[in-house]
Amino acid sequence: MKLPLIIWLISDGKPGHENQSLGLAEALGRRMPCQIHRISIAGKSGLIGRIRRACAESAAFPAPDLILAAGHATHPALLWLSHKHRAKSIVLMKPSLPISWFDLCIAPAHDFPMACTRPNLILTRGALNRVTPGEGERSGKLILLGGPSKSHGWNGEAMLDMLALATDRGGWELTDSRRTPEGFLDQVREKLPGITAISHTETPPGWVPEKLRMAKEVWVTEDSVSMIYEALTSGARVGLLPVPRMTKNSRVLRGIDGLLADGYLTPFARWAETQRITRPPDTLCEAERCADLTLQFTAVPQTGRGAP
Repeated sequence: MKLPLIIWLISDGKPGHENQSLGLAEALGRRMPCQIHRISIAGKSGLIGRIRRACAESAAFPAPDLILAAGHATHPALLWLSHKHRAKSIVLMKPSLPISWFDLCIAPAHDFPMACTRPNLILTRGALNRVTPGEGERSGKLILLGGPSKSHGWNGEAMLDMLALATDRGGWELTDSRRTPEGFLDQVREKLPGITAISHTETPPGWVPEKLRMAKEVWVTEDSVSMIYEALTSGARVGLLPVPRMTKNSRVLRGIDGLLADGYLTPFARWAETQRITRPPDTLCEAERCADLTLQFTAVPQTGRGAP
């Protein structure tokens, strides 16, 4: 009988970080039998306190083959547990500690402004996520709104004007995020009754990924980097709604500008000329690609246990 690959996942409680780790773990699970055990150090401060919490939470788990983690707070516990159990340590996103301390680092290319090549580094286009491409005929229309951030501001009136133009044929669903300015969703409902607007506080778990799987076209605000990559991973055609840029250069903007240059996104200005959201050159399947590379790099046998 084949035994499953044992994966431990260390979480700092931030959904975006956990989403990346789960994206890789679930992609591995689509390749071979896996057990995923989650360890939370959320709310725990201090290096020793986090390590102790991780040790306590994992005490009853079967010995791991791989330990995954994202977020600076998870790094000491990841290194401690991987050394203790002789498991492979996989860190997602550029770590605060030297990359050479981890067995494998998987990080967005935009985190490295200069060319970087290391034997244990896999560069990705954006952060990994849990979205999988939809299948069959797709007709959904989805709008994903972000809000003010370190890299972007917000212009509510301009956004309403763009949404009015981009959705004049109806059939669109819209959801916001925790960063969307208070009251903006009410303005959408009042001024754009043709859009079905649903607050992110009212959507059930998995609502956005499921809608993306059914979507043919998606509009995303430029500040919503994770949602941009999720939309591209779904295989939808993705349009970009501009919001004011607060800085001329940042890792976020480098990633977005790269997607625009390579034709993955249709900027609103181009859509206004053509009335079309163009198909991207291909579907981003970074979690799937990284799962294959992880199994190759860590030399985990396809029958399960036994990572060296």
